[in-house]
Amino acid sequence: MGSDRRTQVLDSALEVFARYGYRKASMDDVAKAADISRPGLYLYFSSKPELFRATVRHSLDGSIEAARLALADLRRPLRERLIEAFDHWAGRYVGPMAAEIGVLIDSNPDLLGTMPTEYPKRFRALVVEAIGGRSPADVAGTLISTAIGIKHDAETRDEFRARMTVAVDLYCGR
Repeated sequence: MGSDRRTQVLDSALEVFARYGYRKASMDDVAKAADISRPGLYLYFSSKPELFRATVRHSLDGSIEAARLALADLRRPLRERLIEAFDHWAGRYVGPMAAEIGVLIDSNPDLLGTMPTEYPKRFRALVVEAIGGRSPADVAGTLISTAIGIKHDAETRDEFRARMTVAVDLYCGR
C-alpha cells in the first residue's frame, strides 16, 4: 500500500474527525472522504481508535517537521524562522477547524496516550534551541503561551501570523 494513499486517507480522516468529532465520525465517513472503499480503509487501519491515533500523529508529525525545517534554516533571521515555525505549529489550526481539533484532542485523551504532552515538548525544545542566548526556555515558554492564546482568539491564519509577528518582534526588540 502506497504511502501517498495512506497520507490521503489520514488527511481526509483529520477533516472528518474535526467535522463530526470522534464519537460521531464513522469509518464509512472517512472512507467516503478519502474516496476509498470501507474494506480498503480497513486494510490500512483495523479500527477507528487506530485510525484516530494515526491521524493525530500524522498531523503533529507534519507540524513538528515543518517547524524544525523553518528553525533550522540559519540563512534566515531568527525573527523570520520563529514566525514561520509558530505558523506551522499553531497557525495552521486557526479558523473553522481549530476549535474542533482542540476539542477533539482534549476530549479523547485516553486514545492519544502521550501525544498531547510529547509533541508540545518537542516543539518547545526546537524553539529553545533556535533562540539560544539568555533564558531561552523562558522566552520559548512565553512565545508558546502567546501562540496558544492567539490561536484561540484569531479568526484566520493571516491574523494569527500578523499577531505572532508582533510577539516575535517584541522579543527581537523591533
